[in-house]
Amino acid sequence: MSGSPYPLGLRLTGRRVVVVGGGAVATRRVPALLDAGADVLLVAPELTPALRAHVDAGRLRWEPRRFLPDDLDGAWLVQVAVDDRVAAAAVSAAAAERRIFCVRADDRAAATAWTPAVTRHGPVTVAVLGGGDPRRAMSVRDAVRELLAARAGQPAGETTVAGAAAGAAGAAPGRPSVPAPGESGADGAPVGRVALVGAGPGDPELITVRGWRLLTEAEVVVADRLVPGLLLDELRPDVELVDASKIPYGPSRAQEEINRILVDRARAGKVVVRLKGGDPYVFGRGGEELLACAEAGVPVTVVPGVTSAISVPAAARVPVTHRAVAHEFTVVSGHVAPDSPASLVRWESLAGLRGTLVILMGLKNLAAISATLVAHGRPAGTPAAVIQEGTTTAQRAIRSTLGTVAADVEAAGLRPPAIVVVGDVVGALDT
Repeated sequence: MSGSPYPLGLRLTGRRVVVVGGGAVATRRVPALLDAGADVLLVAPELTPALRAHVDAGRLRWEPRRFLPDDLDGAWLVQVAVDDRVAAAAVSAAAAERRIFCVRADDRAAATAWTPAVTRHGPVTVAVLGGGDPRRAMSVRDAVRELLAARAGQPAGETTVAGAAAGAAGAAPGRPSVPAPGESGADGAPVGRVALVGAGPGDPELITVRGWRLLTEAEVVVADRLVPGLLLDELRPDVELVDASKIPYGPSRAQEEINRILVDRARAGKVVVRLKGGDPYVFGRGGEELLACAEAGVPVTVVPGVTSAISVPAAARVPVTHRAVAHEFTVVSGHVAPDSPASLVRWESLAGLRGTLVILMGLKNLAAISATLVAHGRPAGTPAAVIQEGTTTAQRAIRSTLGTVAADVEAAGLRPPAIVVVGDVVGALDT
């Protein structure tokens, strides 16, 4: 492409954008299009779990097949997210015939439009083009973001673990000695590092400063579905993105496989970020991943995240504690039914508490959970709230009571991820 690119902000609300491909690149690009309000048509024989979640939520339309030229009818923009150059060239040709700008992930020189390096800071969006050099664009983008988000002092909230239950002084008994990041292991091979980073509840601006900085350094990112998609859109183009989506009650990658990926990439000398929704240690299995890395002699940094258990109710004007209303709150996982032998929760004891009960991953079992709580003494008239996709633009919430909340959720069509709050705090801020 000759000449300098002409920068332009596209207003895509309600306008058709076609994305061809259903892999890692599309997983990174689609969230920004949805955030812009685009009417997204995704054309691909298969999808990553994260993209399928968007389809299931009704955010976009999916054609489960290969691209056809007619897919571009009525489109304003097309993004090609496949590594098959022949297939990508066919999409480019069809777009050129219709005078539709085409972004190519496989060949920037053949594209008629480029995706800039983007950072968002409140209402401000900064987009940087690096003259065809993605690394230059990312470097400038990162510098601008640092200026926008400049804060005094070193960010807190980082824990570096050099072994399971071991500190910097050495490994725990029976554990291997762990080299520092950048040093060589016993076999002389370079040792990378793993960072377990909490991405927060959904709003991309709620990741910690330290977490974002580690993302900018990452060479490999292993991400769950619940991480903010716009964070993935800001990754360097050469970053390996592993979609480890754990969709509730849907497809998932075994935890053992995730552990293996973290260890293997770090042993290859890579900087790996395990990006998890909320906080890594709040029902996030971060502890299992830390132990696996420590056992393998891989250094681990833990960056806490803003947990949805507190932040999502707050976004819906529900404080988990309030003076003279609740002096305690309990966070519990509801992914296992109360009557299941696998349940580790004593629901009968929780029913006797007067404070706030926050239930994560409990939508599927909400009818059984609410019935169990009522059966063991929690009044059916106790206020309850359910918040879906809290802190995001898709947030929805209902107010109800413990006795009717399951039916009200079904009637409203709420779906995971959602937080359930039970207690008098639900109405504490009503005016």
